[in-house]
Amino acid sequence: MDRVEPARQHPGAVWRKSSWSSAGGPECVEVALGGSWAAVRDSKNAAAGALGFTSAGWERFLGAAKDGEFDRP
Repeated sequence: MDRVEPARQHPGAVWRKSSWSSAGGPECVEVALGGSWAAVRDSKNAAAGALGFTSAGWERFLGAAKDGEFDRP
């Protein structure tokens, strides 16, 4: 599995909000990137935690998203 420990275990994580997230809108996603990990969270509910990935898992996720694997039918 390509998950790593929760991002809260990376206290130096710097979170960036997605440019696709609208200001004040419902879609607010943030990402933090480390040397060997990546994490994604809902910026409106950061205390709920984050999804953690290895860097290889993150690259596969990005590739699948770019290829349209997660597009709605």
